[in-house]
Amino acid sequence: MACYSYSSYPIFLFSFIVTSSFIVANAGNFNNDVDITWDDGRAKILNKGKLLTLSLDKASGSGFQSKNEFLYGKFDMQLKLVPNNSAGTVTAYYLKSPGASWDEIDFEFLGNLSGNPYIVHTNVYTQGKGDREQQFYLWFDLTADFHTYSILWNPGHIVFYIDGRPIREFKNLESFGIPYPKKQSMRMYASLWNADDWATRGGLAKTDWSQAPFTASFRNFNAKACVWSIGISSCSLNPTTKNTWFSQELDSSSQRKLKWVQQNYMVYNYCTDTSRFPQGLPQECTNKN
Repeated sequence: MACYSYSSYPIFLFSFIVTSSFIVANAGNFNNDVDITWDDGRAKILNKGKLLTLSLDKASGSGFQSKNEFLYGKFDMQLKLVPNNSAGTVTAYYLKSPGASWDEIDFEFLGNLSGNPYIVHTNVYTQGKGDREQQFYLWFDLTADFHTYSILWNPGHIVFYIDGRPIREFKNLESFGIPYPKKQSMRMYASLWNADDWATRGGLAKTDWSQAPFTASFRNFNAKACVWSIGISSCSLNPTTKNTWFSQELDSSSQRKLKWVQQNYMVYNYCTDTSRFPQGLPQECTNKN
């Protein structure tokens, strides 16, 4: 990313970038916050910008992205997922930077046959490398109502939350040679698409197109975040916008909640998959810091 000297911009422009960008990031209105990027009529913004629905049929899925780019933040979105037989479908909500060496922080919701639970699939990419999957069943029906899915991304930690409960933490261990996403700004993306070659039972359960269109619903997008614009972070211009999330860590109570989820609901952890990594588990899996 290009860097710019403060002195190259008038004071009033600085003020406009900081205040307007940060307010837009917190507006919670899809008309203001996102662009529909992939839909052909399948994505709909409803209720005066308060609700967004994505649909999938045999011809295509749909998706959207945030208007703003961010470099660190706390991102909340409420989702209600595809009900009934959702096998083969994937609903995604994630942060991603552009380019061949991208960074990415993923929530993906893997559909299932009627009566079987969704799998919540998480991953963290740094400089184009992922392979850090952790998967979970959850303690509620993801299709019955809206629930809040959050990503905390600050200089020290990435934490995945569901309804305020942490389910996964990825620490900044750069001092041990482990890359961490900190230099590339990211947009928020969401999509609904067909992945029946792998998403459900390893691709054995295919999408039942007689059930289409499949629909997932989104509301209450909220980004308490550093907006990245023309090489400048809104947080570097106005540090008060960082608030508590910028240095937030998991306290002892949150650590207990995280442990409870991982002991009771985690169904896959790359850090224990020795058959996948016969030469040794990734370094972040064995580092106890």
